[in-house]
Order: sequence, then C-alpha cells, then structure tokens
Amino acid sequence: MSSSQHPVALRIEQQVGGATRLLATVMLLPLLDGIFPALVLAGALDSVVGIIEVGLLIFGGSATVAVILADMDGTRRQQVISVLGVGVVLVAVAVVEAALAPTLAGLLDLVIFERFAGLVILAVAAKTASARVGELLPRPAVIIALGLLASVDPSGAELALAADPGLMVRAGAAGLVGVGFALLVALLGPRLRTAVDIDRFRFGSAVALGVLPLGLFGLVPGDAPLALSVLGLTFLLAFDPDADGVAGRSSDDAPAAADGGSGSPSGPESEPEPESETGSDPESDPESVEDRRWPATADHEPWL
Repeated sequence: MSSSQHPVALRIEQQVGGATRLLATVMLLPLLDGIFPALVLAGALDSVVGIIEVGLLIFGGSATVAVILADMDGTRRQQVISVLGVGVVLVAVAVVEAALAPTLAGLLDLVIFERFAGLVILAVAAKTASARVGELLPRPAVIIALGLLASVDPSGAELALAADPGLMVRAGAAGLVGVGFALLVALLGPRLRTAVDIDRFRFGSAVALGVLPLGLFGLVPGDAPLALSVLGLTFLLAFDPDADGVAGRSSDDAPAAADGGSGSPSGPESEPEPESETGSDPESDPESVEDRRWPATADHEPWL
C-alpha cells in the first residue's frame, strides 16, 4: 500500500502494482478515461494559462506527486529515467488525441459537452479530496459517455479527418508541462519528502481542480489564472522549510533512546528516566510526530 495514502493512487496501485507502472497509470489515466479529450473539445487549451493548468493539474497533480515521493525507489537518475519514459508516451498520445478532436467536435454540440467536461473535473476533484465521496460518484468515463450521448449532433457529422496543427502543438505543450513538473518533483524528491505535507498538498490540489471548470462554465474569464493561484497557495501552505531540521533532531535522539537513555544532555552517570523502559509517549516524541506527518502504511484514512 502506498505510504502517501492518496485515494486515487491507492486504488490504482491495488490494480497495477510497481512504482513505474503506477506512475504511468496515474499520468496516462486522463488520456485513457477521456478527461483530456473532453478538455480539448471544451477549449481548455485555447490559452497559455489553460495549457499550464491542464499540464499541472491533469497530468501532474497530487497523485503524481504522491507516487514519486512515496512509492518510487532507486537513485535520482533512475527516477528521472522512469519519468522520461512515461513522458514520451504521454506527449505522443496527447498529440494523437488532439489530432482526432476536431473530427469528433463535428459530431457534438460543444455547448452541452462543455458542461459535462466541467462535471467530470469536479468529480475528479471530489475523488482526490475524499475516497469515501469518490465511492459515491460515477467514474469519469461514465460521465463523459453520458455527455457524448447528450451532446451528439448527427446533422453536422463529417467523417473526414480534420487535424488542427495548432491544437496538436498545444496538446503536446500541456503534456510537456506535466512531464516537466514530474521531473522537478523527482529531482527535488529528497528535500520534498521531508518538507512537504503530501495530504495538505492533495487537498489544495483538489480545490484547484474544483475551480478549473469555472472557466468552462463561464463564471470567470477563461484566461484568469485562478486555478494556478490556488495551486501556488497550496504549495506555500504545504511546504515547511524547517521540517528537515526537525527530522534531523529526531534521528539524533533515536540512538540515545535505543541505548536506554532519555535523550537529555545529562552526563553518563545520570540514571535513565522511567519512561525509557516502556517507550516514550508518541505524542511527545518528535520522530513519531514526523512519522505521522508522512505516514507509513496505515489502515485509516489520511484525514482522520
């Protein structure tokens, strides 16, 4: 089980197993279940802000961060190679789906389909925030299938392939943004593992995903970087630059407790305190606090 306790990553890990395959499934899932094509048809890639938002929140996102930081082993070089291997496939498939999007758009009433595209992003955001809520919601592919049925318009059907080179380039750029974000996480992994609260980042990412459809619904200007602002604020709140020092003090205190000492700066003649015989209080032990902050395998939900 993933030590990150990310609801989406946990569910996928139970099916595929293996860190690299898990990363590939998490990053390629928007391409497989129709989320990315739906956003392409809804016009989410029409601006530079939209390209960055789709790359960071759809292909990157908290599930990708959780897999890289909590599940991937090996050296930094090995992790980078794994991310690059997944990235090549991701960018290629994104370009192909963008090439087919204009042909599919001729079969649909895009005004109706955009509403379903926004609903599927809201569903993904809810699944990211809470596993229990996610169990009550339909899968994204089901919502997209319903959107296709509701918006199909055979009167404007054209079977000829009408690829848009500009749209293909923007789709590839969104994929590159997601891959670049994953590479950055892999390169900074040793520091981020001790300085980032992954569950706090997950909740903030869910909120950023939740505000992404506001542009599709016309509630905010399409080029307003609202989701990016929420994501940036999330990182600031989840980042604790002093966490490394706390972890260092915990590791220094551990040998003293193992030798029967109390961890206090007293001399070798001082007697061990009674607590050392039965173990220290988990609420006052800095190492236990750090373990809870980046939980190992646990049976409870991460927000309890």
